[in-house]
Amino acid sequence: MIENIQLTARVPEELDGSRFDQIAAVLFQDYSRGRLQQWIKAGDLTVNGETKRAKDRLLVDDVLRLQAELANDSGQEWRAEPVALDIVYEDDSILVINKAAGQVVHPAAGNRSGTLMNGLLHYCPDLQHVPRAGIVHRLDKDTTGLMVVAKTLPAHHRLVRQLQKRAVSRVYQAVVCGVLTAGGIVDEPLGRHPVMRKKRAVTADGKESVTHYRLLSRFRAHTHVQLKLETGRTHQIRVHMAHIRHPLVGDPVYGGRLHIPSGASEELAHQLRTFRRQALHAASLGFLHPDTGEEVSFEAPLPDDMQVLLQVLRNDAESQ
Repeated sequence: MIENIQLTARVPEELDGSRFDQIAAVLFQDYSRGRLQQWIKAGDLTVNGETKRAKDRLLVDDVLRLQAELANDSGQEWRAEPVALDIVYEDDSILVINKAAGQVVHPAAGNRSGTLMNGLLHYCPDLQHVPRAGIVHRLDKDTTGLMVVAKTLPAHHRLVRQLQKRAVSRVYQAVVCGVLTAGGIVDEPLGRHPVMRKKRAVTADGKESVTHYRLLSRFRAHTHVQLKLETGRTHQIRVHMAHIRHPLVGDPVYGGRLHIPSGASEELAHQLRTFRRQALHAASLGFLHPDTGEEVSFEAPLPDDMQVLLQVLRNDAESQ
């Protein structure tokens, strides 16, 4: 299915003499600068009915006319499939999803079907016109919790800009190994692991990465923490907590060797042995609604497996 876009705008006095692409970015703010430049190059965005170069200077009252088609922007290879979605909120512009453990977000080698993207394309076919089916941020396969999905191209552009400006609030809950005595900040750059390329690590030449954490409850050998991201690097929380020697319970990549605390109850020992994913949940999400500009926020309760883990930790602590 093809979506047609037809828009017209006139160069205002304050933009007289500015570059074509700069003017377009101001007059058509619903679309990214990169997309507008593509349309200029293709001749879909014209000035007074003529094609121009992006660097050409325009004059006041010049008329910009956009006539473009939005084809499938999520990739022909990604097919729509019925996949269960836990929808927390929906309107004409956004979806807020509570992602389940074990659900892959994007199709990739080894996971071509059954992903969140496949399910979104089935649930809302118009998402084929939006980059990555509207997914503006991701969660790891075994991390649960909240994600926002843009249903339109303008909403996608505005949400991406909020993420770039660090204006989206993302708060997580996790259970980590060891007893933390206070909250703190991990401000360590992250990049690819120097040896294992699928992993991330703290590296001197990595990208800026900042994680805030505070204590929710402490147990004999574990801590329930709340974490807030300033940046959103791949595996950020998992790597940062492992870096300060408090890896997430169950983390198969960064958790290290399984440690059963001395004197642990059989119930706790069994729970730790069988908890086979990182104990991490995206519990709350806040941002400015892309249409209204109003602040909106959403919360998702801890999944059952983390609730059971915390109860077993409480039982163990109370039995000592």
